Amino acid sequence: QVQLVEFGGGLVQAGGSLRLSCAASGRSFSSYNMGWFRQAPGKEREFVGGISRSGGSTYYLDSVKGRFTISRENAKSTVYLQMNSLKPEDTAIYYCAASNRVGLPAVSGGLYDYWGQGTQVTVSS
Repeated sequence: QVQLVEFGGGLVQAGGSLRLSCAASGRSFSSYNMGWFRQAPGKEREFVGGISRSGGSTYYLDSVKGRFTISRENAKSTVYLQMNSLKPEDTAIYYCAASNRVGLPAVSGGLYDYWGQGTQVTVSS
């Protein structure tokens, strides 16, 4: 079992930055690929980005490439999502998720085993 808790959401003006953190407890954090997802009101959940177990590989949704950065500190059992140049369309609840599937981080939320409770990010125009 892995428990995930997100921190760092809030209200920010367009063009601003936020850093989300996701702290994990339970089984070995470094054995999981980690993903960030988001869900805006009335929309389906979408993959924002993922990071491999070692942190050596990262993947991003096209619309956030160059603006968002995922990183992890396995010693602290924490994964981060640095969000810069935020846009109103980035407004959503952001979730972190852990996957023990083999291979690289999955895009599909169905391949993740554990989820955090989510944190709200609101970007005002």
